[in-house]
Amino acid sequence: MATPKPRQRASRAPDGRREAMSRVDTAWLRMERPTNPMMITGVLMFAEPMSLARLKRVIAQRFLAYPRFRQTPLDNGAGAVWCESGDFDLDRHVRAAKLPGRAASGPAQKRALERFASKLASTPLEKGRPLWRFDLVADYQGGSALVARIHHCYADGIALVQVLLSLTDTTRQALRGSELDKAWLKHDGARVARRVGALDRYRELGGKVLEQGIALARDPSLAAILAWEGGAIAREFVGTLLLPDDPPSLLRGALGPDKRVAWAEPLDLEEVKAVGRASGCTVNDVLMAAAAGALRSYMLARGESLDGTVVRATVPVNLRPLEHARQLGNHFGLVFLELPVGEANPVRRLRHVAACMDQLKSSRQAIMAFGVLAALGMAPPMLQDVALEIFSRKASAVATNVPGPQQPLYMAGCMLREMMFWVPQTGSVGVGISILSYNGRVHFGLIADAGLIPDPDAVAGRFGAEFDKLLYLALMGDWQRTLDAAMADALVPAAPIPTAG
Repeated sequence: MATPKPRQRASRAPDGRREAMSRVDTAWLRMERPTNPMMITGVLMFAEPMSLARLKRVIAQRFLAYPRFRQTPLDNGAGAVWCESGDFDLDRHVRAAKLPGRAASGPAQKRALERFASKLASTPLEKGRPLWRFDLVADYQGGSALVARIHHCYADGIALVQVLLSLTDTTRQALRGSELDKAWLKHDGARVARRVGALDRYRELGGKVLEQGIALARDPSLAAILAWEGGAIAREFVGTLLLPDDPPSLLRGALGPDKRVAWAEPLDLEEVKAVGRASGCTVNDVLMAAAAGALRSYMLARGESLDGTVVRATVPVNLRPLEHARQLGNHFGLVFLELPVGEANPVRRLRHVAACMDQLKSSRQAIMAFGVLAALGMAPPMLQDVALEIFSRKASAVATNVPGPQQPLYMAGCMLREMMFWVPQTGSVGVGISILSYNGRVHFGLIADAGLIPDPDAVAGRFGAEFDKLLYLALMGDWQRTLDAAMADALVPAAPIPTAG
């Protein structure tokens, strides 16, 4: 059974106007655990030093232009509301920070920033106030770094990444004509809106499906399954419930309060696209296959036996047009992606990921999950805990891939050099994989429970090597044919198992 969640009492709320919270946002507020704070955590690195005063001006002018970020989420058990914060103080939310130790520059300073971000990712936001905070490290590798934390109940990762990007400009000087929207928004509204139009129906269906589905999970008899065959969404829900739990591995186990984060040296986006063309797969397929390879290499180094092992990652799927993401709130579903960590051949690993992705694209798993999340927002706490535990046992990680703008951006006059973010894990899931593309490069990061993966840099450091295998095969292969698994066996022989360090 999941750890009981702490509740915020309405009596501790600041005075002010109240607004009912949506069901899905309420679900994310209630998923908070001491072992899994429900925060999106981002790290932004800049080429020049940024002053705290300039950062505060940007936050005051742009971030607080969203009225929601002046509001405090409060839950009295019967429901959740947004409450205007009558004593809002910007200085409590935007602070200067120093890295631990005396690392001057280079890799040592990167490790110090990773430790600092790990500490913040492990520290829940202050209750009874708006749940977000920015910590500025003014001196980092000749420039500066910013660690941003925002609670998941305010919005999903897609929306919050775009909120952070709205603090930037396409020129060093903030100009009205910089047209940031055109730099990074992909207008896929017509396609996504067809799914969004059905979401109200799935919210209502979610409540009915959830209670009966929990009973089905306890007694998955054929008769019970056949009773659901009248609806595609219900069948999707049943199919998800009947997925076997993820196999035991070092990626699963009892969680503690401490998180560890790390990120890899970025990849060249054009090289990733070239591998995608050579393999007949998408950029996302290539990157997730490289992530599976990095996990495999690390797990082998830790002594895991992986022959044929497949683990799952829950992958968020956006359910609204990106141009509407700034409306905040949570509007996404989840799908279960298979990561074949037991497959030694990098091409077969890629084919497995691509085939699973293709199957998920034609399923209704994402909108089913959205309906269930909406139902969880109104369900009794005991039912919430049971449902969360059932679903979280079916995956070992959360994986996200967000396309960002492919040109340089500036915040407070400083060029944004690199950025990374992590979404929270839920229930008993203790590993998060994050991929974000920006300015022609792909950034990979990992967050993990310290008891499961105490050295996430050892995973992040393997990501580039796993991609290089696919790039090598793409360059060496017949350009008139897609990548061949047999060629991979010949050209990439089995290497000695590396050590975990």
